[in-house]
Amino acid sequence: SAVRTLVNISRRCPEDEEKDTPSKKPRVENNHQDEEEPEGEADDGEEENGETFADMMKHGLTELDVGILKYVSDHEGFSGILKERYSDFVVHEINKQGKIVHLDDLSIPEVAEAPQLPEETEVLTEEQKKQLGELQLFRNKEGNVSIEVIDDTKEKRTLVHKAIKTQFPGLETKTEEKDGRKLIVAYHTAGKKALAAPRKHFWPKNRGSFCHFVLYKENKDTMDAINVLSKFLRLRPNMFSYMGTKDKRAITVQEIAVLKITAERLAHLNKCLMNLKVGNFCYKNHPLKLGELQGNHFTVVIRNISGTDEQVHKALTSLRQTGFINYYGMQRFGTTAVPTYQVGRAILKNDWNEVVDLILKPRPGAEKEFLVRCREEWAKTQDPEASLKKLPNKRCVEGQLLRGLSMYGKKNIVTAFGLIPRNNRLMYIHSYQSVVWNTMVSRRIEAFGLKAVEGDIVLKGTHLLSAEEAESHSIHDIVMPLPGFDVIYPSHHVGKGYRELLSADKLDIDNMRHKVKDYSLAGAYRRIIIRPSDVSWEVIKYDDPRISLVHSDFEKLENKPAPVFSKEGKHRALRMEFSLPPSTYATMAIREVLKLDTSIKKQTQLNTTWFN
Repeated sequence: SAVRTLVNISRRCPEDEEKDTPSKKPRVENNHQDEEEPEGEADDGEEENGETFADMMKHGLTELDVGILKYVSDHEGFSGILKERYSDFVVHEINKQGKIVHLDDLSIPEVAEAPQLPEETEVLTEEQKKQLGELQLFRNKEGNVSIEVIDDTKEKRTLVHKAIKTQFPGLETKTEEKDGRKLIVAYHTAGKKALAAPRKHFWPKNRGSFCHFVLYKENKDTMDAINVLSKFLRLRPNMFSYMGTKDKRAITVQEIAVLKITAERLAHLNKCLMNLKVGNFCYKNHPLKLGELQGNHFTVVIRNISGTDEQVHKALTSLRQTGFINYYGMQRFGTTAVPTYQVGRAILKNDWNEVVDLILKPRPGAEKEFLVRCREEWAKTQDPEASLKKLPNKRCVEGQLLRGLSMYGKKNIVTAFGLIPRNNRLMYIHSYQSVVWNTMVSRRIEAFGLKAVEGDIVLKGTHLLSAEEAESHSIHDIVMPLPGFDVIYPSHHVGKGYRELLSADKLDIDNMRHKVKDYSLAGAYRRIIIRPSDVSWEVIKYDDPRISLVHSDFEKLENKPAPVFSKEGKHRALRMEFSLPPSTYATMAIREVLKLDTSIKKQTQLNTTWFN
């Protein structure tokens, strides 16, 4: 149904997804997280009707639950539908050089071969070259080629050894004596084992070890896409590196690097991959690092808008000039009845029984049947083995925790919890930090509005502003801390609120080091207002709600025509483009434009009323 196509909702165990890793330096908050935290999504093919989908979300969070309360602009909001189709949300990575990444070239790069030295080439006869070539491709029955050197000298033998190794990579040579004559014997390094993959280990010295390429994906998150590529190439997923994870429910384009896989092998995958395309290949000597990107460029379509052209103009002008509050978006907090920040708070309190309880206890809201049964079993028996039996897929968080409990027992919850991948575990405590940050920023804006005041923190030198300094700074210079042991807090009354908020959660702000080193929080600073760059927009009219309103890289490569808009179309949509730095949420920029709750819960209600 059209309703189900709206927003992503976690109905399956999230696989081991790479979540944000904490930055070593607590100077600037940069959890290498671009737009959206990849969340699970209703499995394709499972249709929901309006009522059940909306019912499902009754237990989800709203923005108010996670401290998202304020707006910076005073324009009047209007309604519209976000992510009605995943092609309404397009993300292009902005690389380290500040260039927007596109998939626009499927050709294979030519690699210049190392120039051959003339004497090497003349050492071998044509016949010998033919035999060596066959040996290299395993077409030689003997498994070796013997070469007798005419006018035998050590120098000449060295030249032959060299010539074979340079011209026929994958072959080794040795000198053997036979009937008093010295022969050079060439054989395959890999022997029989390599029969399956000739020349597999050969990589020219002058070619960079990493093949960098652009990955275009639709309706898949980055880790899922990499898992698919690894499966096809028979590699471990950690052979791939990237600068940031991209949203699932979107079309996204980003750079990926892989160690010692040729562009040919990658390009070959285009024939067999669904919803993924690779191209723009080149070889470099380094992998990619998380967080190295400059940001992301978004093209977003909001359908069925109610605002007048004047309202839209006012809203987007404000976004361009003032920006939006840099809240952590709803994706940060999970989509089920137990928010991730509650688990994070229990970890920080060192209350491990509560951690287990929150992750495993029965919860309201729709879930996969087997998860419901697993939770019921746990509630009834507290028996990890029996509960595990109810799960077909043990790789979800619940499965990993139960496996840990059955291995280490309920007395060793910390160790058992350690079976959940590190990034997933850290996601819980980052989520708690994020809800504190959102709440404190809402208070800061409520108290002082959009001007710098005495006691605010500026990033430069991370110092507190005096009343005089505040005069010469703007709200765009101001940062607020994520709580931790290595940050300072604003000295005005809002800053004191951090201590109260943590105390109410039974946490001591002066003691953010944890018994388990992984869960010690250094803290970081995050700008409170973000001004997107390259903001542009148009209101478009269209008739067919099924057509895509954005011309994607893939459609351009296929020479598909760009979407045509009719002046008389019966539906109106707002198409907007903007660029954001890493670790900021496009959904929060859109919220500022529409003045609308971006939570799945609220969007579902909107969508349900629109379709019914």
